[in-house]
Amino acid sequence: MPDTEDPGRATGGGYAGPVLERWVRTVLRFRVPVLLAWLAVLVVGAVSSQRLPGRLSISFDVPGTESARAGQILARSFGERPDGSFTVVFPVQGTSGRTLRLRARARVLRAASAVPTGHAGTLRDGDGILYATIDTTLGLQAAARYTDAVRHRLQAPTGPAALVTGQPAIQHDLDPVISADLRRGESLAVPVALLVLLVVLGLSLATAIPFLVAACTIAATLGAVYALAHTLTMATYLPILVELIGLALAIDYSLLVVHRFREEIEREPSTEEAVVRTMATAGRTVLSSGFAVAIGLALLLFMPVPFIRSMGIGGLLIPLASMAAMLTLQPVLLSLLGRRGVRRLPVAAFLRDRLELPLPRLPGTHALEQGLWARLARTIMRRPVVFLCGASALLVAAAIPSLFMQLTPGSLSGLPSSLESTRGYTLLRRGIGPGVITPTQIVVDGGAPGKARDPAVEAAVNRLGDELFRDFELVGIASGPKPPYVDPTRRYARVVTAGVNEYGDDATRRFVQRVRQRYVPAARFPQGTRISVGGAPAEGVDFLQRAYASFPWLVLVALVLTYLVLLRAFRSVLLPLKAVLLNLLTVAAVYGILVTLFQWGLGAELVGLPRARQIDGWIPIFLFAVLFGLSMDYEVFIVRRMRESWDHVPDNARAVAHGLERTGRIVTAAAVIMTAAFLGFANGRIVALQELGIGLALAVLLDATLVRAVLVPSLMAVLGRYNWWLPGRLSRPMRVEPSPLQPRPLPEPPAAQRGSAP
Repeated sequence: MPDTEDPGRATGGGYAGPVLERWVRTVLRFRVPVLLAWLAVLVVGAVSSQRLPGRLSISFDVPGTESARAGQILARSFGERPDGSFTVVFPVQGTSGRTLRLRARARVLRAASAVPTGHAGTLRDGDGILYATIDTTLGLQAAARYTDAVRHRLQAPTGPAALVTGQPAIQHDLDPVISADLRRGESLAVPVALLVLLVVLGLSLATAIPFLVAACTIAATLGAVYALAHTLTMATYLPILVELIGLALAIDYSLLVVHRFREEIEREPSTEEAVVRTMATAGRTVLSSGFAVAIGLALLLFMPVPFIRSMGIGGLLIPLASMAAMLTLQPVLLSLLGRRGVRRLPVAAFLRDRLELPLPRLPGTHALEQGLWARLARTIMRRPVVFLCGASALLVAAAIPSLFMQLTPGSLSGLPSSLESTRGYTLLRRGIGPGVITPTQIVVDGGAPGKARDPAVEAAVNRLGDELFRDFELVGIASGPKPPYVDPTRRYARVVTAGVNEYGDDATRRFVQRVRQRYVPAARFPQGTRISVGGAPAEGVDFLQRAYASFPWLVLVALVLTYLVLLRAFRSVLLPLKAVLLNLLTVAAVYGILVTLFQWGLGAELVGLPRARQIDGWIPIFLFAVLFGLSMDYEVFIVRRMRESWDHVPDNARAVAHGLERTGRIVTAAAVIMTAAFLGFANGRIVALQELGIGLALAVLLDATLVRAVLVPSLMAVLGRYNWWLPGRLSRPMRVEPSPLQPRPLPEPPAAQRGSAP
């Protein structure tokens, strides 16, 4: 993250708020307890990371919906939970004889006895397979723990191999995959972060501090997630999300503080005073940035979908833990580092002096870097309209494919093909069709015991079956007057339908809508009868409907909060509006690129990405929340520095050039670290996480290059002095000084200095 000059030093006022200064001095007095506390956090986080996968799940259930009500009835009255049921698949050659069927049935019964409440379903034939379900009343997390036991009971010295699939088996098999993908992601992110830190900080002990802060941030977040997972539904993807985003955010924040400490240690006589001043300036900036990111992620807590809400909880804990580490651990580490620890030995000098390599010296490199950003800004501002139109056209062109985005609640076909559960699902898909694996179940509640056998109810069920039979989406319908289609109390009946397509496909979702809106009303059930359409396809429909019914409100609140926060930070009416519009354009461009790469498959093979017919439904929502937080973060750093320059010298071109000059280098370093961390997601094997990683990495690159380096200065050049306009009637409620179009001129220098050289 970019640093800025000391606000107090720039304006002539004090540099540290009394509360923050007292806090830092108190922390430094208790160095040992602080270090011991964070050591305990590391231990707790390490233990939690090992136990956490057993508490996580991939569940798109939405409480209070029709599908959730159907699921409760199926579990309570029929002894089945779709998310807790296994499917056993036996590959067979040719036709299955009686002996083979009897042995396969015995193996399924033996496997069902390994699961509490487990009972085996009918053994059925498919194209080259035999298959049967093991139904349970267990939830997804509880059932997944018995996957190994089921597989062990299915083993036999002779006969076909048995493959176990179903949601519990998939959940069980995904846990080690996510752990392996996390290690692969870290193998990319950590070396890149280390290289960037060496370039920015040089070869010194200071490069270790960001990694220590990141480790503590991740440990604290994982510990909190583990505690919350005992009472809340938490998504399986959270560990990799926490570790890679936490790594990027914590290293960036710590880099900012260490970079500032290196400057302060040369000015202050004591290490403690340098630490206090560093935390009062760069530390205060980090807190503002952390709150900016937290605001965007906190909005996800209001989503009425547990899966997305859990991602928001995990994401929100990352900046909170990072800020906690920044306020406690970072000052202590800086004080221990001291003056000698931050001495910079550039990598080139180290190689030349220690290894006697003939590397050239590069005098004036730092000045060259600063001059590069200033020259870039001035070049853009000489032809602002050309750069503004060109960069805007690129983003608009990238955003156009987002209009064709197709969403899915989830897709089993996006899982790694090497997993046993995925191989079993593939055999089922080929042998009986994808829709048979995840059927739509229509549950009829008669209202009282025995009502399901009422002639009027049975007649309506038959009419419903006739309507469904004529639907082109279905390949099979099952219902009847006896178990398993009527519960023991005869209050509930059900109709099970198997479709042609997978549960997340558009065609399957349209079928669920037809059932609810056309077929059920046409069946004319008696008054008092309640119909609930459930199963995985209906859960997917309810998931997307609930999520995207709330998404526009999340966008609106994010826009308003962003505008108000930036209005106060920039003391301007137009600059926050500009930031909001550019953020929206960046997010739309990222959506469009995801559609191009994954949904359309254009260029996917060149970068080694799979093609997905649809984008996972939670990805755009989570991307928006994260990207708005990060975008506001960068915007505050860069434009606030421009604002300081404008307050001193009312020259718009100078203010923009000076702001980029002071922040461009660190913004670039931060963007490289974040991009590498986010590409760690794409380095894995789960398509949804690849979509997330590519989206985050692209957003950071676009934001730090095309948006902040081109669009911001060009647009500010077009607006000119109106950038800094804030009328008095708006400044009073915001408790900031008004910003007239013509700022106050600089005071005259003392008479003794007039005429002297600058």
